[in-house]
Amino acid sequence: MEIVIFEAEPREARAFDALKGAHRVTIVAEPLTVETVGRFAMAQAISPFIYSELTAEVLAQMPALALIATRSTGFDHIDTAWCARHHVAVSNVPHYGENTVAEHVFALLLALAHRLPEATERARHGPFSPEGLEGFDLAGKTLGVVGTGNIGRHVIAIARGFAMPVLAHDIAPDAALAARSGFSYVPLETLLAQADVVSLHLPATPATRHILSAARIAAMRRGAILINTARGSLVDTAALVGALRTGALAAAGLDVLAGEPLIREEAELVSSGFAAPDAMRDLLADLVLLRMPNVVVTPHSAFNTREAMGRIVETTVANIRAFAAGTPQNLVAPVLAEAG
Repeated sequence: MEIVIFEAEPREARAFDALKGAHRVTIVAEPLTVETVGRFAMAQAISPFIYSELTAEVLAQMPALALIATRSTGFDHIDTAWCARHHVAVSNVPHYGENTVAEHVFALLLALAHRLPEATERARHGPFSPEGLEGFDLAGKTLGVVGTGNIGRHVIAIARGFAMPVLAHDIAPDAALAARSGFSYVPLETLLAQADVVSLHLPATPATRHILSAARIAAMRRGAILINTARGSLVDTAALVGALRTGALAAAGLDVLAGEPLIREEAELVSSGFAAPDAMRDLLADLVLLRMPNVVVTPHSAFNTREAMGRIVETTVANIRAFAAGTPQNLVAPVLAEAG
């Protein structure tokens, strides 16, 4: 097969050498875009990360395409409906970093609880004093976990180690998990009203867009903290800014932002941002969040550990090999086609 690997870092490029004996493999550091798709029109299989533009407009220009092996669990960056209609298989990496992302949740939370950015800055530049840096304990604080899939379950397990009571919400509650792990499922509104910390673990879908709406943010417990390592689209970013400014929410730890593509590629401001008012609104709110003292933002790096990256590439290579052998695995597009 003619295979193109997009958004490849040097550490990943070496791992894809395993495919070169049986396939023609091209490694590209940049994402696939509408401007560059012409160079790769004859690719039979592609492996993007999350910043490639896998819209119908782009995919329609790749007539030989048979497989998209995304190096991510989420696949909201891919027009899976188009893929299903045109018989293009889409595989993902369903398990690679459940513990990795869950650990990052607590990295963000501990940074806020112990005011680590401010404390580090003060230790480096003075005054060398803890005055005014009072934090808070996690023990005894109620954690609300929205989404109890693989990552959410790891977050719950870690929370129990910190002696945090846990409330959870999920559209498909797992009573056995709740009994085994010692937490309770409650309606989302109850969770938001009672949790000291809310951590989001949902995929990006039309149904979950702004699931944390302005009204729901207003209904959160006063002084609560929001942690989002899932997708930026889950949160009404402008409403979040307002709640953080007024003190309705105490702080936020964010690994994802709604306007990530525009922040990542400044050139997109003209071509996409000004033509999309919602995108500009998200971008402006994100830029405010980046400068707020009660917000810790990381650049969508919760997954980025040596071990997790190894698992991602290993699974992606296996997905490509399985497809080439006629036994595709970890497919997501057929599931969406049947459901929708």
